Amino acid sequence: MKTVIFLGSKDIGLECLKFLCENQYKLGYELKGVLTNTRGKKIIEYCKTRSVRLINGLDEFIEMESCDIVISVQYHEILKKEHIQKAKEIIVNLHMAPLPEYRGCNQYSFAIINEDIEFGTTIHKLEEGIDSGPIIFEKRFPIPSDCWVEELYQITFDKSVKLFRESMLSLISNNYKLKPQNTFLDKRTTSFHLRKEIEGLKKIDLSWSKEKIEKQIRGTSMQGFESPYTIINNQKVHFVKESEI
Repeated sequence: MKTVIFLGSKDIGLECLKFLCENQYKLGYELKGVLTNTRGKKIIEYCKTRSVRLINGLDEFIEMESCDIVISVQYHEILKKEHIQKAKEIIVNLHMAPLPEYRGCNQYSFAIINEDIEFGTTIHKLEEGIDSGPIIFEKRFPIPSDCWVEELYQITFDKSVKLFRESMLSLISNNYKLKPQNTFLDKRTTSFHLRKEIEGLKKIDLSWSKEKIEKQIRGTSMQGFESPYTIINNQKVHFVKESEI
């Protein structure tokens, strides 16, 4: 029976972890431990109810015995060579965006602002670069017209869970092919974005066309985060949906 270690956080990480816990004997692997972070409180609670080992940081992860497969879902730290080598077969990452089009962060916002008509979610081999490893499994889907960023996120969340569930048997049984991202560059674009770029995306210039302003607002309005804004008399004036007032 193969051994698996899971690295993850947030709600998407919890959903993927639940599937791993519930299907390990059916699919032929043993979950040896889970590593999460401050955004993984629900994951910690779930592991305690299922008596799953919680790994206390990357240092403890390094000290563990090597496992066959490591699965990362929204884990916050960039893994180094010594971490990647802990997996005897492969370490994979679920990236909630199409590759190579959108590496890094803020992918939902850029897809809307760029007027893309298609989005996706990807499971790729994790390498030392950021979201740069070969594609293993992917799912693509249309972006609804006049889509807001929260809507695109939720669609991607649901498609990502489905992709994860559909791919695990093939991953465990080595029934997959690695497709280097550069082999897609004749048909697909590529970009890389940092988390800090979102501040620039949220700043609205009132001299823009109404179409650009509307698109920028749709692409950056996410509950729980600062809303898009403009500057009037050196003060931020925020744009908020009427339904949220």
